[in-house]
Order: sequence, then C-alpha cells, then structure tokens
Amino acid sequence: MKFFEEQLKKVGQLFEKGKPLEKLYPLYEALDTFLLTPGKTAPKAPFVRDAVDLKRVMSLVVLALVPATLFGIYNTGYQIEAAKGLAHSFWAAMAAGAWKVIPIVLVSYMAGGFWEVLFAVTRKHEINEGFFVTGILFALTLPPTIPLWQVAVGISFGVVFGKEIFGGTGMNVFNPALVARAFLFFAYPGQISGSTVWVAVDGYTRATPLAVAAAAPRGASVVQALADAGYNFSNMFYGFIPGSIGETSALACLAGLAFLLVTRVASWRVVVSCALGLLVMSGIFYLLRGSDRLAFFALPPYWHLVMGGFAFGAVFMATDPVSAAATDTGRWIYGFLIGVLTVLIRVVNPAYPEGTMLAILFMNAFAPLIDYFVVENHIKRRLRVKP
Repeated sequence: MKFFEEQLKKVGQLFEKGKPLEKLYPLYEALDTFLLTPGKTAPKAPFVRDAVDLKRVMSLVVLALVPATLFGIYNTGYQIEAAKGLAHSFWAAMAAGAWKVIPIVLVSYMAGGFWEVLFAVTRKHEINEGFFVTGILFALTLPPTIPLWQVAVGISFGVVFGKEIFGGTGMNVFNPALVARAFLFFAYPGQISGSTVWVAVDGYTRATPLAVAAAAPRGASVVQALADAGYNFSNMFYGFIPGSIGETSALACLAGLAFLLVTRVASWRVVVSCALGLLVMSGIFYLLRGSDRLAFFALPPYWHLVMGGFAFGAVFMATDPVSAAATDTGRWIYGFLIGVLTVLIRVVNPAYPEGTMLAILFMNAFAPLIDYFVVENHIKRRLRVKP
C-alpha cells in the first residue's frame, strides 16, 4: 500500500499548480481521496464531525442502496417475464432486468459526472462526493422504460439547477435527485407516468397500485379494487409489483434504513416522523370515509406505508442531511409534515396519486425556516430561565 501511495503522489505532481495538467486537478483529487483517506480539513459545509470523512459517508449511502438496486433489477426482469407469460427463472429475470436498468444507471452517472467535473474544473474546487448518491438515487426513481436521452437531460437539470447554481454539494436547498425527477415528470409526463411505462414490454399496460386506488369509483372498496388488479399488502411490501426501479420494495428500503441507522448516517427522527405524519393524515381520511367520498379515503392507513415511493423517499430522500432540517425538533416537524403532505396529495388529488416527491421538495424549501424558529424558541426559553 505504501508503494501504491507513493506512485499516486508522483502522478499527482503532474496536476499541481503550474504543471501541464493543472486544470484537471479535481479529477486527480477525486481518485486520490476515493482510494486513500485524505488528510485535509473540509473548507466549507457540509461538515462531518467524525473520523469518517464526507466521501465515506456518501459511500455508505450508496452501499445502503444496494438492496433496493439489486431488487429493482430483479423485479424489472420479473415483470417482463410475467408480461410475456414466460416461466420464471431468477437468473433470467436478473439478466433481463440488468439489460434495462444498468444503462439507465450508467447514463445517469456519465451525464451527471460530466457536469460535476465541468463545474469543478471551472470553479477550481474538488469534485463533490454527493454526485455518487445523486446519480444512483435519480436512476432508481425512474421507470425501466425511460428513454436514455431523457435520463441524461433529467440528471443534467438536477445537477446544474438543483445543486451547482446554489454552490455545489452542501449548499443546495433541494434534493438534486428529486429536482431531476420532478423536471422529467413535468417536462415529459408521457414517459414517466401512466400505465404503459412501468413494465418494459412494448404494448403492455399495467397500472401501479396508487393509480388503481386513485381510479376506484366513489364508494367502492379500494382494497377490493387493488385485489382485482392483483395487488395485496404482501406483494406491495416485498415489491413484486410494477413501479419505479428502486421504489417498489419496502422491505429493501428497510434493509437500507437498518444499515444507515447502524452506521449513524441517517436520522431516525426524520424517518419515524414521516411515518407518523402519513399514518395520522391517512387515519383522518379513513375516519371520514363514506359512500360520497373518494374510494382512496377508505384505504387502511398502514397500506400507504408500502405504496408508491414513500418508503424509498422517507429513507433515502427525506433524510438527506443537506436539504433536511438540522435540529432534532426541526427533524420531527419536517418529517411529520412530509408524511401529511404525501397523503394530502395522494388522496385529495386523484390526478397525481404519488405525493412523496412533491412533499419532500416542498419541505426542503421550509427546512431552514423550521430550524430558524426552533433555534429562536430555544434562545427565548433559555433567556426566560436565565438567573
């Protein structure tokens, strides 16, 4: 290892100030700090008050996404087999899923990486590690049928307008992956919504559970409508349903959450409060159910936990330390309101049954304000008890 370190330093001399490859120093720095632990102090936010540096924290998040990624690949192939009426084969499903998913991930990384390097070279700063997380998060929120050029356009918008215009990693107000996803949804709704985009088989249509629930007629049993479409709580929890690549399995998201909590990367307060807000709001709608109400009102509250992208969003998006609330009390408020808004968007607006993305983006905007009032309240309380 010592020999390898010495050779890397010799190569690094070519990238020093005044040397031929000076402008490409961010590329060398990214490789150097990826392979070896850097002996530098972070010059700006976000700061990690731990022996583990920011690059390692981002690596842990990527590792936590492995279960959702692998299951997303498998489920994509599984849905293809089911649509074509083929006999199920685990390895065949993995191969078919990988053929669809891996190009999406690669394009997301290549297009996003281009902008990261360009801004790093232009601004003469290090390549931000947050790109490793943004690239895979964005890919996992997409349907397997998404055109690759739209993947490139979406991640470009997310990196440039969701992060770089604010100053880069640690300065962004909104989660860049969600900004990219929201841009694609509103710019190209035909390729990211509807019943034709979730299974990678031409001419095959199947609505997601949320779409089925939203389309159920007033006064009808929403649970029965889901059952008629082939959905129950079990297959939604495990993830054997059509949907965005990495969002279908609540179980895979819980596996990632366990890893993030053990490594103390994610805040459990945000995740728990998201679930509480969702259960409270959906419980209120459940109590208001009736024959004159939308069928979605009668969906049992706990079903919302395993439907759509809520589990994925609560675990991997809402817990983003940059765009989330920073105070403990603020995290409770922030997460609770995300849960509440998710249900409000899902139930009250049948035209847009998935509300997690917009709920998180909306609360990203209010996270600094929440922290401000929490801190001000602490200051006022301490002043009252000051002798």
